[in-house]
Amino acid sequence: MLANRITLSRFPLLALILALLAFGSARVRLAGVGLLFVGLMLDTVDGLVARKRGESSLLGSVLDIAADRAYELALWIFFAGFGLVPTLFPIIVAVRGALTDALRSIGLAEGSPPLTQHRTALGRFLVQSTWMRTGYAVSKIVAFCGLGLVLALPGAAISGAVDAVAWIALGFCVLRGVPVLTHAARAYRRAPLALTDGR
Repeated sequence: MLANRITLSRFPLLALILALLAFGSARVRLAGVGLLFVGLMLDTVDGLVARKRGESSLLGSVLDIAADRAYELALWIFFAGFGLVPTLFPIIVAVRGALTDALRSIGLAEGSPPLTQHRTALGRFLVQSTWMRTGYAVSKIVAFCGLGLVLALPGAAISGAVDAVAWIALGFCVLRGVPVLTHAARAYRRAPLALTDGR
């Protein structure tokens, strides 16, 4: 399916982007920022293609989340490594991602796509609404591309604004994870344990 191929193309593109940003000259790093914008926008493109071509699937939903996680975590770690964001950023994102993905896997085992597992109006708003999804996506695009520009152009006057947007993106990340945790606490606290200690 074309939508899944677009999603999968984001992984090698991410590797190329990180290489350009890490080892390139200022001009090469600017090109890396342009590719970063493309890689982040492909998250929207694959969804549009899937809906237009009738290719929406559980696999596609899971691949989309995996690509998003890879971009988020790799980029926060990368920019933290250059001292452009606190080390706390990738730690929070990694823990949040591990918890939400583990809990969502229970719903996946029951055939429920990750973004449709919420029962409350607030949970659906925070996780599924256009406002929250768009706000989160825009904040990440601005933060990551802004951080790339700061890396390519040291001393640029945009660093303060980029820092603010990075904190906003982190806030969206945490806020959108809360419904997953509360849903799991309500839905599974009385469920019998089939496995112990991950075995």
